[in-house]
Amino acid sequence: MSALFTPLRLRSVELRNRIALSPMCQYAARDGRPGDWHLVHLGSRALGGVGLVIVEATAVVPEGRITPADLGLWSDDQIAPFRRITGFLAEHGAVPGIQLAHAGRKAATDLPWRGGRPLPAGAGGWQTVAPSPLPFDDDWPEPRQLTAEECAGLPASFAAAAVRARDAGFRLVELHFAHGYLVHQFLSPLSNRRGDGWGGDLAGRTRLAGAIVAAVRAAWGEELPLLVRISATDWAEGGWDLASSIALARELAGRGVDLVDCSSGGLVPRARVPVAPGYQVPFAEAIRRDAGVATGAVGLVTEPEQAEAIVAAGQADLVLLGRQLLREPHWPLRAAAALGAETRWPERYLRAKP
Repeated sequence: MSALFTPLRLRSVELRNRIALSPMCQYAARDGRPGDWHLVHLGSRALGGVGLVIVEATAVVPEGRITPADLGLWSDDQIAPFRRITGFLAEHGAVPGIQLAHAGRKAATDLPWRGGRPLPAGAGGWQTVAPSPLPFDDDWPEPRQLTAEECAGLPASFAAAAVRARDAGFRLVELHFAHGYLVHQFLSPLSNRRGDGWGGDLAGRTRLAGAIVAAVRAAWGEELPLLVRISATDWAEGGWDLASSIALARELAGRGVDLVDCSSGGLVPRARVPVAPGYQVPFAEAIRRDAGVATGAVGLVTEPEQAEAIVAAGQADLVLLGRQLLREPHWPLRAAAALGAETRWPERYLRAKP
């Protein structure tokens, strides 16, 4: 029996295996709406055997987009285009999930293949916001510091987007608290220099994360799973670290989070990250053990035997693949064959089954 191909139950939802498509921005949306690119990109991974497909970072407010081409769920008229996608994913055995996000000071940038630089207002950019008026890098624009009242209003934006996600057919929501985006900016002392109740000590810096989780859980309902993605460390002196991540994970689990997706970095430029196969797996293992919550491992997990070992050893409950699934959309089918596991093949592909 393969551990990787054992179903995983999260509240009322069962994943057919422990393989998830990690949310990866496609920069192909128009006014926040998905199109044919998203249907084919996401649908092909469902056909390829992925148990959970998580749609890319989807902005809860327009100013929370990383680029003007990001997905959004800040308006009811953005719901309908997602339904075609969620229906296709579910029809072919994958649980449809979506990541809700706000980019904060890293918003309003150009497309990555055009350099990813901040966009001026006259070229499609907008005023960014952050917990403190600290730019992401020396030559980036200064964000506007959010008022205390605006901080208090953010959880409602995430909750409203979660309701729209449910109406669009999603069965799982992940909250993006990682990679240097807005909530991560609140968490880290390197980017949060506030002196009010939304900053300062660990309790103040984690206040927004806790409030968002509470609001989304109440709006999303008790029967559906809720995940968070965190950066377990900033890879920078004086920044957010694993001990803080364990404390946060423990708190959020108590507020209704079912699984913590453990990534790292993204807060500061030029961080020295020791990239190697499975380099973030120890974060998932430590948080799972010390915070008592299910975790997902992500980051240079590329081979079936590697993914199998992570789940079988109890280092994580779920393995999320990103670039590997871009290279190989049907990776789970190959993994099942390599591990001697049975998995569902699309009927039209059965002639290729080993």
